[in-house]
Amino acid sequence: QVRLVESGGGLVQAGGSLRLSCAASGRPFGEYAMAWFRQFPGKARVFVAAISRGGLGTTYEDSVEGRFTISRDNAKNTGYLQMNDLKLEDTGDYTCAAVWSRQIHTSITDYDFWGQGTQVTVSS
Repeated sequence: QVRLVESGGGLVQAGGSLRLSCAASGRPFGEYAMAWFRQFPGKARVFVAAISRGGLGTTYEDSVEGRFTISRDNAKNTGYLQMNDLKLEDTGDYTCAAVWSRQIHTSITDYDFWGQGTQVTVSS
């Protein structure tokens, strides 16, 4: 079992930056691939970015490629999502997820452990 707790959300102006953190506890975080998903108001949760358990492999949803960076520090049992050049359409609830795997996963159904989410609001 892995428990995930996100932090770092908030209100930011368009063009600004935020860094989300995902603190893990329970099992060794380095055994788990992780990802960030987001949910827009009234919409289903969608994939944002994923990283392999060692941190060498990453993949991104097209609309965030070049603006968002996913990373992790396994020694600190923490994953991150650096979000730059934020746009109004990035507003949503961001959740981190983990799965015991050597691969990168982009599908919601692949993930077993989820945080509670943190709200990101981008204003004009």
